[in-house]
Amino acid sequence: MEKLVVKGGKKLNGSISVSGSKNMALKALVASCLTRDEMVIKNVPLISDLSVMADIIRELGGVVRIRDHVVSIRLKKIKRTKISLDKAAAIRTSLMFLAPLLVREGKAIIPNPGGCRIGARPIDRIIKGIEKMGVKVKYQSKDGFFHLEIPKKLKPVRYRFEKNTHTGTETMIILSVLVKGKTVLDNAASEPEVDDLIELLNLMGADVKRTSLRTIVINGVEKLNGTEFSIPPDRSEIVTFAVAAVITKGNILIKDINSRRLEEFINIFRKVGGGVEVRRNKIRFFYKQELKPMDITTTFYPGFMTDWQGPWVVLATQANGQSNVHETVYENRFGYVEELSKMGAEIKLFNPMVKNPQSFYNFNLKDNRLEYKHAAGIKGPVRLHNAVINISDLRAGATLVLASLIASGESVIFGVEHLDRGYESFDRRLKALGANIKRRKE
Repeated sequence: MEKLVVKGGKKLNGSISVSGSKNMALKALVASCLTRDEMVIKNVPLISDLSVMADIIRELGGVVRIRDHVVSIRLKKIKRTKISLDKAAAIRTSLMFLAPLLVREGKAIIPNPGGCRIGARPIDRIIKGIEKMGVKVKYQSKDGFFHLEIPKKLKPVRYRFEKNTHTGTETMIILSVLVKGKTVLDNAASEPEVDDLIELLNLMGADVKRTSLRTIVINGVEKLNGTEFSIPPDRSEIVTFAVAAVITKGNILIKDINSRRLEEFINIFRKVGGGVEVRRNKIRFFYKQELKPMDITTTFYPGFMTDWQGPWVVLATQANGQSNVHETVYENRFGYVEELSKMGAEIKLFNPMVKNPQSFYNFNLKDNRLEYKHAAGIKGPVRLHNAVINISDLRAGATLVLASLIASGESVIFGVEHLDRGYESFDRRLKALGANIKRRKE
């Protein structure tokens, strides 16, 4: 077991590059399994989630090589159609392998996926869609696996997602690209990472177009080929370092990025008093003035991303007044608040009055519980102090590290393995910017 020991109070200054998008990199590995040719994916983040996905491909019969930040994949012949329970338990994206397995072998056996425990995160929206395409799905409670097969053949459909689903949209796209005819996905996810996946698939020979913000059209092709693709920068990592700059009263220049896809964050960041200087292929985030409170609501793109919620709550603890953060994507994503409270944060969780919860919230109301709270009221500014704290999920990990950077004294953070799932060498990069942070084995 490893832990992080952080002594707060250091201003972060300097320049840094961010990793390739975690969400896109993992989906690129799934898409690579659609072809028998070699795929080369560049600028991948060297994180534990990527290693798990690579191991799954190897178990399926593929050859995966990772060198520096480049991964080459070739799944010439699929040797098994069952995803291991231990691998699936580690990462939610494992469920997406159902698409290439069904396309190439006509069957797949996958367990209920794991990953961060930030809500129920049901896969019913995916199951409904693939059933419309002709997939027979049976869940066996005895073994905890979904058994999927195609009795006849996959068929093109026009399918409307009931609610926004990032993973569901991507899975349906991957499943459809080799199906003869036209598939239309309505109310599809509009996140930039979905468009990155579309770009990758089109480079492989697919015919996929986003015809409007929430509509995607897939014209099936006979075959896909191998290609090379470079993963764009991770938006959540950019936001994490931006928040780190302003709460430590520092100055961080992030290289090789632009403001595209970050417009909503930059707009709100400026409104609360954060300093932003957008240059060509780089953005400088810095402390400019006393921070102002602001109410935000998380939602799907182009709104304020749910993954930015935790870091923003830490920022709000340093604003002059009360801020409110309303989470609408997941039903239970404030698990880290108890840890922040140990550090002296003044945060009250509550449920705001909502006229039509069914349409307002993106999670399934049946998964909601009485004890779950969907909003946080944060009083600031407060002087955070050191504590022994535990990370419960990936984004909560970054959130607690941010808090420890501005806390007085020395904080000890357990559960580092959650952080390593999505942030490459996070502690070393923070140290390079001036943070007093050490990784130790327990």
